[in-house]
Amino acid sequence: MWGFAASPLLDGDKLICLVGGKGSVAVAFHKDTGKELWRALSIDNAELGYCPPTIIEAGGKRQLIIWHPESVNALDPETGKLHWTQAFDVKANLTVPTPRQAGDLLLLTSFYNGSMMLKLDADKPAAHVLWKGKSNSEQPRATDGLHSIIPTPVIKDGYIYGVCSYGQLRCLKADTGVRVWETLKATGNQTRPVERWANAFLVPQADRFFLFNEKGDLIVARLTPKGYDEISRAHVLEPTNEMAGRPVVWSHPAFANKSMYARNDKEIICVSLAAGQ
Repeated sequence: MWGFAASPLLDGDKLICLVGGKGSVAVAFHKDTGKELWRALSIDNAELGYCPPTIIEAGGKRQLIIWHPESVNALDPETGKLHWTQAFDVKANLTVPTPRQAGDLLLLTSFYNGSMMLKLDADKPAAHVLWKGKSNSEQPRATDGLHSIIPTPVIKDGYIYGVCSYGQLRCLKADTGVRVWETLKATGNQTRPVERWANAFLVPQADRFFLFNEKGDLIVARLTPKGYDEISRAHVLEPTNEMAGRPVVWSHPAFANKSMYARNDKEIICVSLAAGQ
């Protein structure tokens, strides 16, 4: 339904892609010739999910993280050799948010199955589960950790900030997954405050965050363990796509040149973030 969504990863001369097939969930090609360099991993499920390959450094090694709907895996990016794997069955193939590393922690989150925090070994490529959410429900009153549909959460100063299944912007303790607070101010409105899959993309910048929500609002806010402190908000783009019975804009913005670049299905815009503009 959602197409082939995982972007390839360019690493040196290697173009690393999710491909599929027996033994070829991940395949590395030479970026100039297309020659296959290595292939790795199999999956019983017919679909690969949507999570792009990503590289982290831990245990003294560069590790290629491949998260598909059955497990999260760490490979040697040069050879495709498997370092470690951790089972994580995900309903409806919804491996969407990019795994987020913070020091020796690696966070994964999915819409139905919630979140899982891995502790990375300091001496070798290895990992074990530090904590895992117990809820397999999408309903806002039943979710216990973070059930993200699209946005990748941020880990900062020992706390996780992310958007849950029905638009709840949440703060969790990174070492335990215990919720500290939640709010709908960044994603909801007065007429329809709670909506399935409501989301906002979080981008940290200095002591604040830029939040670009599906309504086309750009928000500047401080997120701390004490709560959500909104500094500024501007409506910058009209949502033109339809999802879950409402118009949305689900494209992640880009930031450069003291500006934000964002698009819907009709136009691309540049919003100045320079002081005095």
